[in-house]
Formats: sequence, structure tokens, C-alpha cells
Amino acid sequence: MYKKIEFDRKKLIILCSLAALIGALATLVAKVLLLSIAFFTNLFWFQTLSTHRVDLGEHQFPVLYIFIPVLGGLIVGLMARYGSKAIRGHGIPEVMENILTKESKIPRRMTLLKPLSAAISIGSGGPFGAEGPIIATGSSLGSWIGRHFYFSEYERKILLAVGAAAGMTAIFGTPLAAVFICIELLLFEFSAKSFIPVLIAVSTAHAIRLATGHTHAEFPIGEVAEVVNGENIFFYFMAGAVTGAVACIVSKLVFVIEDLFEKLPIHWMWWPMIGGLVVGIVGYIDPRSLGVGYVNITNALQGKLLLVPALTLFVFKFISWSISLGSGTSGGTLAPLLTFGSSLGVVLSYVGHFIFPNAGISPEVTALVCMSSMFSGSTRAVLTSTIFALEVTGTHFGVAPLLLGNSAAYLISLFFLKETIMTEKIVRRGIHVPNEYFSVKKEAP
Repeated sequence: MYKKIEFDRKKLIILCSLAALIGALATLVAKVLLLSIAFFTNLFWFQTLSTHRVDLGEHQFPVLYIFIPVLGGLIVGLMARYGSKAIRGHGIPEVMENILTKESKIPRRMTLLKPLSAAISIGSGGPFGAEGPIIATGSSLGSWIGRHFYFSEYERKILLAVGAAAGMTAIFGTPLAAVFICIELLLFEFSAKSFIPVLIAVSTAHAIRLATGHTHAEFPIGEVAEVVNGENIFFYFMAGAVTGAVACIVSKLVFVIEDLFEKLPIHWMWWPMIGGLVVGIVGYIDPRSLGVGYVNITNALQGKLLLVPALTLFVFKFISWSISLGSGTSGGTLAPLLTFGSSLGVVLSYVGHFIFPNAGISPEVTALVCMSSMFSGSTRAVLTSTIFALEVTGTHFGVAPLLLGNSAAYLISLFFLKETIMTEKIVRRGIHVPNEYFSVKKEAP
């Protein structure tokens, strides 16, 4: 049964024109968000007024600095209670919920409050990424324009996806992956009428990104002599399966922690402070767990991360991220998932070398496969995670290991995880989330 959608051709031209505008605006918002994160990072941790990008993992801070994330949690909690409760969480599930239940209408205040709260949360040390908040902000921007031009619910959904895709492209420089994340997680359909505006938006965002000097891959991979042979390809498949199992555990534990917070006898406004205290303590032990931590992913992909540092990074980052996210603060999940996957890949590559010393297992490729498989196992967005891994690293190899690893992670997730990290919260509220794509065609009269 196909869903009947009446689609005005003139409206499609208007949507495409607005898509270019939203793509440009979402890119600007993404730039402002990144500068805001850098600003608050310098303000909180170094007491300076600067937008220079710094890596907190390179510094060791005094013990009193463990209270900086607590302060950030307090601010976010106040913003959530007196501004909008919708800023809590990592962004993408909230966008999905607005599409499924609220006619793709997102409150206008979210366009300001979500990126601001995320910048404060991450800047004060929160172990999150910027991608979730910018996807939520770009979606809010598209929804706001859609409401003011009196589009239908279906057309607003397209504009919402347009903003989300443009924001993701502006952050990571991954236009194709941004298109597929809309198809797999937002639009739930494969129709040219839906994704042509998305293509225009991501092209606009990517062109602006390139024009402003961001021509390099966000996570460049190291030099790899041999990618696939008859022996190591099976190992990469198994590494994907193991990562998929870990992704299931990671996803479940986040919601277990969230349930524990629900049982606390205090108002949810104070929960981010508790999460912030954990972030501060863990960050004092291992500063690499603080902030976005993109350098950790790059180090793993370039073979610069050794066994013990990779293992400790995985453990400490997970403790910090899961408790902080469970407390209901604001921040994205994609960057932490990529960190977990890439560091786990380093660990598994050592295991692989020990068991199969002559198989030609590459630590860089294993980190790439596991990084992508963690994304795939947590979200079940197989195509998105595969293409994202290729685009964000700027690599032209590794397609076979990525497809095998992601397929294994998907199958493991399908069997052992009822809902994904993106859909669990929505389903708990009694909302049905589609798990298949559909084509948009007119029914026969």
C-alpha cells in the first residue's frame, strides 16, 4: 500500500529554492555553534575570551576544576526548566518525534536555545559532539520557514530534513551521508520529490564549507598498505559483529542510567549537575574524556593510539558520556559513538594481531570499521554509517570491510536490541517509529 501524497510541481521548485537558503543559513548556524563551543571552552577552562579551538585532552587541570562541568550542568538545567524542556537530550530523537507526532512543527525558541545549551554543555567539558544539536537546530530552522510559508505537513517535513542534512554537512563535510541519514532516520522514504531539496541543501552547505577553507577530511586516516586479503576480511567482519554487540550494551546502559535518574527524589533540573560532577571527576582522571574530543578519533584512525590508552579512553569516555547523557543534559551522541568505535577498533586490532599474526590486520582499517559499525549498531542506519565513514575520513578504500562490518553490526543489533539509541525514548512514549522505507506515489483512482 503506497501513501497518497499530492505534490504540486510549483511547490517543489519553491522547496528547492528554500532548500538552498536553508543550506546557507544552517551552515552559518553550524559555524556559530562551533565558535560558541570554543568560546565557552576558553571561558570555562582558561578564563579567556577567545574562539580559538582547544583540545582539553592536552591539559591537566587543578582538582577544583571538576566543578566546571557542574556549573555547566546547572546552567543547562535552568535553561531547560525555564526556557524549553526540549533542549534536553541529543537532538535527533527529538527531531524524529516532531516529525512523527507534531506535524514537523518545532518551537522557534529551539533555534536559539538548543545550540546555546549545547555550546555551554560541551564548552564546560561535556563529552558530546556538536552534530546532534546542529541537526536539531537546522531542523528547527527548516520547520520555522515551513510554517511561515504555509506549507503542508509533508512539505514541512522535507524542509525540516533539509535543515538537518545541511547542518550535518556543515559540521562534518559529509553531504552524501547527510542525505542518507534523512532517508533512514527522518523521512523514512526513498522518493526523488523528497530528497531533491535535501540534495540541493547539502550541496549548498558543502560548497560554502569548501569555499571557507574546510577542504580537508574531518578525520583523516593514516596510510594503509593493504586493506583486504583472504584472511583479514573475515576478521573485519567479526570486528563489526563484536562492535555491534558492544553498541547494544552501550545503548541499553544509557537508558538504564536514565531510568535511575528518574527515580531520584529531586527535580530533573538538578540532574545535569550530578552528571556534570561525574564528568568533572572522570575528566580529572583522564582529560581526554572532556569535550568533543575529535583528536581522539583521528589518533585512532592514524594508528597513534596504543592498546592501554585506547582501552582507558573507551572506559572513561563511556562512563562520563553515559551518565551525563542519562542526566538529561544537552549534547550530541555521534562523536562519542565514533570515539567508542575507533578506540574499540584499536583494542580489537591488537587482539587480532595476537591471534592471527600473519593476516595483515591493519589497526587503521580496524578502527575505521569499528567506528562505522558502532554507528551502525547503535542506529541501524547501515548506508549512512558506511558512506559517513568514507566521507569523513576522505578515504577511497575500505568499502568491503565497512559493508561487512556494518552488516554484522546491524544483524547483531537487530537480534539483541529491540529499539535503537535513536528510537528507544520515542517508543517509550507510545510513538510508533517506522522501520522500513516507502515510496511516495499516487494511488490509482
